[in-house]
Amino acid sequence: MLYTIAIYLYQLCVILVSPFHKKARTILKGQRETFRILRQQVDKQASYVWFHAASLGEFEQGRPLMERFRREHPEYKILLTFFSPSGYEVRKNYPGADIICYLPFDTPSNVYRFFHLVRPKMAFFIKYEFWADYMWACHHYHIPFYSVSSIFRPNKVFFRWYGHSYARVLRHVTHFFVQDEQSRELLAKRKILNNVTIVGDTRFDRVIDIARQAKELPLVEKFCKDAPIVFVAGSSWPPDEDLIIPYFNTHPGMKLILAPHVIDEGHLRQIEQKLKRPSLRYSVVAGEHPAASGDAHAVQQCTDVAQADCLIIDCYGLLSSIYRYGHVAYVGGGFGVGIHNVAEAAVYGVPVLIGPNNKNFREAQDLLRLGGCFEITGQTLFNAVVDRVSSDKVLREARGAVCKDYITSNAGASDVIFQTLGL
Repeated sequence: MLYTIAIYLYQLCVILVSPFHKKARTILKGQRETFRILRQQVDKQASYVWFHAASLGEFEQGRPLMERFRREHPEYKILLTFFSPSGYEVRKNYPGADIICYLPFDTPSNVYRFFHLVRPKMAFFIKYEFWADYMWACHHYHIPFYSVSSIFRPNKVFFRWYGHSYARVLRHVTHFFVQDEQSRELLAKRKILNNVTIVGDTRFDRVIDIARQAKELPLVEKFCKDAPIVFVAGSSWPPDEDLIIPYFNTHPGMKLILAPHVIDEGHLRQIEQKLKRPSLRYSVVAGEHPAASGDAHAVQQCTDVAQADCLIIDCYGLLSSIYRYGHVAYVGGGFGVGIHNVAEAAVYGVPVLIGPNNKNFREAQDLLRLGGCFEITGQTLFNAVVDRVSSDKVLREARGAVCKDYITSNAGASDVIFQTLGL
């Protein structure tokens, strides 16, 4: 009862802030479309496997399983749901799923309508997703429910004194595929013992697939040609850029590839104003930007990618392939929301710099301990670390090898999941 009240209050808050908050408006609009999408697209004769991801990161963790289902079990169709616009709006046209939509708020009426329209054969919820009424419905309809790449910490609500009642929802999970031993031990404290398997993180399988399928990017290759050091900064935010750009401006031997997390004209111009060396936007040199037809402002300090010192990636979908062109990588977000995908850079065997907000990211913590990652807390430390890895090729390659070996040694979670399920 308290859970349901909390969900209704959460829904009410989203409605109230939606006139002033784009993300809230997008969620509401997307959820209103869900039941229309299901009515129109569900094939009543088909068998569906349901994957749910909160956002884009969880989607990438679930993607190896979805794509393996597609290859090995074509008798199933795939339903993919998201809660966050940052997942749905980026992957709403993902070809690996048959139906893609938002997951409506976890209220009894929404759950009833959802299962009235689609009755999946099994459900896979990724990482942190535990919606009690959807899980109860899976249990009620005898639909196996699997928690994939889940990770538990002592501060989670399930393990606090006030979360004992809510922890009962864990009983509706058919099998937990957890990332680490601590998660298994915490579940054991809730008397969940026989349906837990430590498999690691399916994200490692995904980044290895990405590396194998990395795009050839001739423009980036031309930019990097003969550069002694190429520094790739991915998913950067302004606090990250305020460390990176001043260093870059005073080190003419370095080339910089900067892929900001937020790509809008205002942010791009802020970056360009901070740069003191020749820069160029990727879309300009690729002929995809109005600059190609004469926008004087958008044409940066040079028009030939080979003459630029900084290449600004002002489009999505390239970063995971771009990391392989770098000698050193920086993964942004560590001075704010939390670091982004460290594994996406580490798989290419380069040392990775990250900000201090990394404590809840297992791969970052592991690589800091092993020496593949460097934690940056301010400008002085950033300068010292970049000086060191730029000038010492032996050190740079050794730290990069640590990263690559770590990713490779942690792969295989998808194999274990399929073997455990007998698929």
